[in-house]
Formats: sequence, structure tokens, C-alpha cells
Amino acid sequence: MASGRMEFHARSIMQHANFSFVLPNDVEMEEVRDKRHYDRPTKTLILLHGLTGTDTDWLFGGVAQEVAIQYNLAVFMPTCGNNFYLDRGYEGGNYATFVGKELPYYIRSVFGFAQSRENTLIGGLSMGGYGALHTALAFPETYSGCVALSSALRVRAMAAGEFDGVMPAAMVKDVFGDLEGIENSDRNPEYQYLQLKKSGAKIPKIYMAIGTEDALYGSNQQFRKFLTEQDADFHYEDGPGKHDWFFWNEYLHKGLQWILK
Repeated sequence: MASGRMEFHARSIMQHANFSFVLPNDVEMEEVRDKRHYDRPTKTLILLHGLTGTDTDWLFGGVAQEVAIQYNLAVFMPTCGNNFYLDRGYEGGNYATFVGKELPYYIRSVFGFAQSRENTLIGGLSMGGYGALHTALAFPETYSGCVALSSALRVRAMAAGEFDGVMPAAMVKDVFGDLEGIENSDRNPEYQYLQLKKSGAKIPKIYMAIGTEDALYGSNQQFRKFLTEQDADFHYEDGPGKHDWFFWNEYLHKGLQWILK
């Protein structure tokens, strides 16, 4: 098992971007519960942090090392600030492009992973759950699957001028732009999905999960209903749980088991 932290100059966000990584390069097979994952090449998983988080969250609070071992995954975890993994439309502020295109290209060039869509996945929690959905749907040529946990899917609420108090209203408007037209923009995963479906493009498989005591439960039900109506290739789960690591660690395993089955 190799792990570490690196930085490189990312043009899309015009800064030295940090990311942590875990590689299953010397795993003892006695540790692995389902050895079938080692009958195939190592797949790549990019894991996204939540609001106020950093690239080390999934290492210290989460189970990045455990999932790397159990599922034969090279796991990469970038720091992206509180930008919801969205493009601002100018070089220096394009966080979707960073996660959806530039970081996978760097991983491919330096580490030799993320060589194909079929072997590249994305996941995240809260803001990162939204980011995983948005990025997978914005770059379906990069990602074949998405694990979205406790996703911050508040597009409809924001369009109605409703704010939850977690982020100041001015910050929400700065990150998401014009809220009046947000439902019919690429800020809305529902809109993204419909555009992909209309174009006939390949759409990534989606796994989503939310705790029944989570404040985001209602908005996740709305997205679940939408995906059901669209006959999407997705799997939904919920269970007792709040917006915390107890839930995210358990359901990251469940999500990967479904995506990799």
C-alpha cells in the first residue's frame, strides 16, 4: 500500500493543487474479503470532500485506505475549496474542468491510472456528493460511475430563494451564479441528465444514499424521483443516519459494491 500527498500546477484553477492518494500496489491478499476485484486491472476512484473540507478528509475521517485495499482502487482526493466543483467560466475558476478533465489527465500521465472511462469512477459526500454527480454528468467521457453520498442537492430550493443558513446567501450566489435560471442550467444535475439523454451520450451509472435523519433527505428524494421517472441506471439506498462519517463510510462501501458488481 502506497500513500502520499502531491501538488501540481493546475491551469484550470491557476494554482498549485493539492491531492492525496492511496494505491493498492502491494496489498496482502489475506486482507482482501473479495479477491475477485484483483482479477481485473486496478480502477481509479476520485473522492471529493464536503464544504470546508480538504484532500485529507477521506484519509483521516473516511475509509480511503480500506476501499483501496478491498476493491483494488487507486484513490485520489483533491482539495477544491468551497466551490462546489463548478466552472466559473474563466481560467482560474474552472473547478469542474479540474476534477473532470485536468486531474484525471495528470493521474494518467504520472501514475498510469484513469486510462479509460470504464476504469474511472468518482464519488463524494455532501458538497462532494453534488460535485460527483455534476462532474460525472458534465464529463461522461471520463467517468463511468458515480457514488453520491448525502448530496447537497438544493437547486430547487435555491431557485426559490430558500437558503439553509450553512452558506451565506452572497456566497451561494457567487458560487452558483444567477439563481433565477439555475434549474435550466448545467448547475442542475436534472438538467444535465436530460441534455445527455437527449444527445444519446453514455450516461454514468449513479449510486446515491442519504441518512433518514439528514437535513438533505427531502432534496435527495426529489432527485431519486427524477431518476426513477427517467428510467436511469441508478441505485438508491437510505437508512438510519445523520450527516456524518458513520453514514458515509458505511455507504461508500455499499456504493462501490453496487458500482463494481
